[in-house]
Amino acid sequence: MSKTKLSVNINKFAVLRNSRGHDNPNVVKAAVDAQAFGADGVTVHPRPDERHIRYADALHVKKVITTEYNIEGNPQEQKFIDLVLELKPTQVTMVPDAVGQITSNFGWDTIRNKDFLIAMVALFKKEGIRTSIFLNPEVDMVIGAKETGVDRIELYTEDYAKNFAADKESAIAPYIAAAKKANELGLGINAGHDLDLTNLKYFSENIPGLLEVSIGHALVCDALYIGYEKTIQLYKAELK
Repeated sequence: MSKTKLSVNINKFAVLRNSRGHDNPNVVKAAVDAQAFGADGVTVHPRPDERHIRYADALHVKKVITTEYNIEGNPQEQKFIDLVLELKPTQVTMVPDAVGQITSNFGWDTIRNKDFLIAMVALFKKEGIRTSIFLNPEVDMVIGAKETGVDRIELYTEDYAKNFAADKESAIAPYIAAAKKANELGLGINAGHDLDLTNLKYFSENIPGLLEVSIGHALVCDALYIGYEKTIQLYKAELK
């Protein structure tokens, strides 16, 4: 059994589909197959410009989820709030995306945005949705997250991935500190961004209480060479 769940982010399937304007690859099938191949959940991250996953996709994917459904996005967008309240996914991960941002590359300042996050967490939890806040690995931000009433944090792992080859112990140190504080405060821990078959095992072995990783870009890139089913199985193996 895996100690950490793998949620497959299917956004990149939508990027490929949108590049031709048709329906190949089909993102609903990508969700169905991810689950059939062993993923513990499916993640989508619709953005206002719908440049990859569209809001309509999120609705269609909901119908085929048999595991866990994680919807990421910025709750400063009313359209995103409405989508989450309509679909009631297993989990909503709140990410402070700027308009036009290529990818999520920073976490919430949970101190400056405390009142806003308290309101959003309460809104989603009232509907029975597990809540998570996207964070940089900073102890102060973890403490701030606890004060919002959130269920989990998602550690933004790009810095870890970027520095892993040069010095993996230094790269992971702030994540361990943040995770220990989260454990102390009773917060669940998720992680994601640039985790791959090179750095995932070390991360999962050293982060205490890691509940879930959400992986899309690297997993889809690997799938181009070794196949979707085999790739999901390899990522699952790294989490054992």
